[in-house]
Parts: sequence; structure tokens; C-alpha cells
Amino acid sequence: MHTPEHFVPSHTAPAAMPSASLAFAYCDTKLIVMGDEAAPAIPTLDAIHGAGIDGIRHYLGELAGVACVAVVLANDYVPPPPFRLSGLRALFFRLPETLLAIAARAFQVAEWDRTHRFCGRCGTPTRDKAGERAKECPACGYVAYPRVSPAMMALVTRGNELLLARANRFPQAMYSALAGFVEPGETIEDCVRREVREEVGIEVEDITYFASQSWSFPHSLMIAYTAIYAGGELRPDGTEIADVRWFPVDALPNMPPSLSIARRLIDATAARLRNG
Repeated sequence: MHTPEHFVPSHTAPAAMPSASLAFAYCDTKLIVMGDEAAPAIPTLDAIHGAGIDGIRHYLGELAGVACVAVVLANDYVPPPPFRLSGLRALFFRLPETLLAIAARAFQVAEWDRTHRFCGRCGTPTRDKAGERAKECPACGYVAYPRVSPAMMALVTRGNELLLARANRFPQAMYSALAGFVEPGETIEDCVRREVREEVGIEVEDITYFASQSWSFPHSLMIAYTAIYAGGELRPDGTEIADVRWFPVDALPNMPPSLSIARRLIDATAARLRNG
């Protein structure tokens, strides 16, 4: 999910928050929405206040002049009708992509607020740090910023074939590019080589950057690359990878949805190989 073109991020809230501000209110991992499942809507700050819904606020910025705010509620809070709770994934293709991207940003800020209320160094309750999006400890001075976990995605090619894998966590029959989190001390390129070797047993070369995408499950930054097969026999690790195969670009399997960077990476690479 990309930052919307007309969204201006900021952590500095206006002196008076407009009642028409969009309120991205979270109870644990669930977002409060209005409307039915086919046509969900993000409520305004005025609407949730009118229903007695209130919590810790974090200003996010403006979308085409409309203020947006994350609201952090108790994990077990149950909103009154007509509001309901929904996971972000359930809102794919139902909520406009612009609002979905801001909802994902709000989720990461809310998750950071919930998990950094006490200092990780000395255990003292933290406070919001003036002037930036950060928590600070009034006792020892430790500062905690919202967590971002870099992860790589690698689509390996061999001639006009793509290497796609089915992870154990995937819905049955869905295949995608390989992915994994960066370890301390690694470059992204180091991570690509290691993860491909560990997950499917082959070596790669010509690692080339494609694009990146914020992925709020719960706080990843997915950095996508293409790479060329350099040797080895396919050997799925059996733990994370259930199956891995070479697919001709004109006979691709069931793949991730179009909102994901994985699908964009696969589609763009397949098109390049077909036209090459």
C-alpha cells in the first residue's frame, strides 16, 4: 500500500481538531468502521465522539485537506451500533485504497503506542516526546520510535521462467515470490542471498531493486528485488516452504492479490520477460 498522493503526513496536530476529521480507531488489531461489509466507511471524529468512543489520539496528517487521526482504544472495547470492528485484510477491495493506506499507517502508530507505554530499559511509564513521533522515558531518557522491520522479497528468474513458492501459511494453491526479514548486520542484498539459499537451496546473482511497500502486519517495510538463478537444485526447506517450482511466464499459478507488492513484482517481471 502506497502513501496516497494527496496525503500530507504530520505528527503535529492542529490547535483544534476539526470534527470532520477521519478517525482511524483501533481496538487491538481491529479497526472501527461504519456501513455494511460490502461498503465499509471510516467514521469522523464527531461521529465516534457522539457515540462515546474516545481514546488516545495520534495525529497522522491531512488527506486532501481533511485531518486524519489514529485513535487507540482498549483491546477489549466493543463499539456500539452502528459501528463494528474489522481487520485490515477484510477491508481489501472494499475500502478505497487511499483510505486503506492511511488505515495501515494508523494501525502501525496504534500498535507502537500500545507496546511502548513503558520504557524498555528501566520500566518507567513513557510519555510522548515533543516535536516528533516518539516515546521518551522521563527517568532514563530512552527514546523509542515507531518500529519498522525491513524485509526483502526476491523474484528469481531463469530464462522465461519465474521461481514461485507456496509457503505453509498461504491459502492452498497460492504461490508467490520468496521473502524474509533482514537480520542484524545484513544488507538487503545479503538477506536476499541468504533467504533464497535457506528456503529453496539455490544461489542467485544480479540482484536488482524493484520497489518497496509498507506492509502493516504488523510493521514491515517490504523491499522487493529481482534476481537471476546462478546454480543449485531446488530444495524447499519443509518448514516455511511447502512447495517451490519454476513457472513459465505464460503458465503462472494462483498468485497474491493486486494490492500486494508481490503481485506487482510478478506481473511486471512476467511482462518484461514476455516482451524481452
